[in-house]
Amino acid sequence: MNYKSDIGYRKQILTRLLNTIIVHENEIVSALKADFNKPEFETVVTETSYVISDLKYTIKNISNWAKPESVFPFIVNIPSSDTIYKEPYGKVLVISPWNYPFQLALCPVIAAVAAGNQVVLKPSELTPNTAAIIQKIINDVFPEDHVSVIQGNAEVATQLLEQRWDYIFFTGSVAVGKIVAQAAAKNLTPVTLELGGKNPCIVDETANLQLAAKRIVWGKFVNCGQTCIAPDYILVHQKSKSQFIDCLKAEIVNAYGENPEISPDFARIINGRNWSRLIEMIEPDKVIFGGQYNNETNYLAPTLIEENNLDSLIMQDEIFGPLLPIVTYTEESEIDSIIARYEKPLGLYIFSERKKFCDTIIAKHSFGGGCINDTMIHFSNKKLPFGGVGHSGIGAYHGKLSFDIFSHHKGVVKKATWIDLPLRYAPYKGKLAIVKKILNWL
Repeated sequence: MNYKSDIGYRKQILTRLLNTIIVHENEIVSALKADFNKPEFETVVTETSYVISDLKYTIKNISNWAKPESVFPFIVNIPSSDTIYKEPYGKVLVISPWNYPFQLALCPVIAAVAAGNQVVLKPSELTPNTAAIIQKIINDVFPEDHVSVIQGNAEVATQLLEQRWDYIFFTGSVAVGKIVAQAAAKNLTPVTLELGGKNPCIVDETANLQLAAKRIVWGKFVNCGQTCIAPDYILVHQKSKSQFIDCLKAEIVNAYGENPEISPDFARIINGRNWSRLIEMIEPDKVIFGGQYNNETNYLAPTLIEENNLDSLIMQDEIFGPLLPIVTYTEESEIDSIIARYEKPLGLYIFSERKKFCDTIIAKHSFGGGCINDTMIHFSNKKLPFGGVGHSGIGAYHGKLSFDIFSHHKGVVKKATWIDLPLRYAPYKGKLAIVKKILNWL
């Protein structure tokens, strides 16, 4: 099968993938439950339904995305026709993470297939049940030489990176992202790196505190805080601090009850190593809510931490768990100095009723994407690019951009032969003034 040029085949195979995922949705839900107690609601909303929606959107639009695009020719080339052809890169490696192990594995694969590539997918070994169902689905749908799944640990990933690829798509930590980029550089392989960062969440004195707390609690503690675009720390104005903390406490109870450990709606930390890493960040005298844990089940409660020391362990790197430090500011200049301590974040969130304040923050700070008066929901719009900047990532995808990143856009000029203007040819005597006039006119 010619994966590169047969658009009909691409639509057919993606439709088969869509139908297969729908058939196996209950198994996917069970796999994520087994891997880290992910609630069914969160799995359906953030994993299976998202992938199903992505497939439907791609299948509907792939013909338009893939067709050659005519552009107006450069005036000195007239008469000509200028065209952009969308060409697949070839052999693509996708390395996916454990935190959203179904969505973040399948969505890049969908885009790579839509663009006409062959794909090797390396799912995370930390979610073995999800990896197994992914492999089953891929094997049922695709010929092995079109899309295949290779399971294994970090050593397997290293071996894969030693091979030559035409494109690499990686989602994960900044540290591993650097390793991927270094490996890709040996063959000048283009990459998309979807990483993370220490995402600030600003709450000023004009914010609707109850609503802000509700939306922040959702964004921070969904998936047990293991989300690359989750709010990492709060910057709250001194005037609002006390009332806002009370609102946060109330919203955590509203969401997960008095004892989140028995809530059916609260996931677990992925493994003991990550659980221990998070426990080390907790300074008991700074905990103002939560803090309970259970090492037998990798449970860690939604926890609020009053933090005044920006050099503390919890303020060093991305938390990636259900710990929420609350930092107070009084002057807006403090916001800038705190955010500037860290690399450019993947997400930034502002809760305020002041348009000028919001506009200033957005203009002043570089970040992957974000929201005003909400958290994380920018991820859901397929017409918005999703990706980082600086240490939070390279490249952006979603919607048509997903197709575009797995396509080489090849520009071709078809020049007419019925006329050939002599201006560009030597000898050049007497021609420079004419050329300058033309270029100045442009």
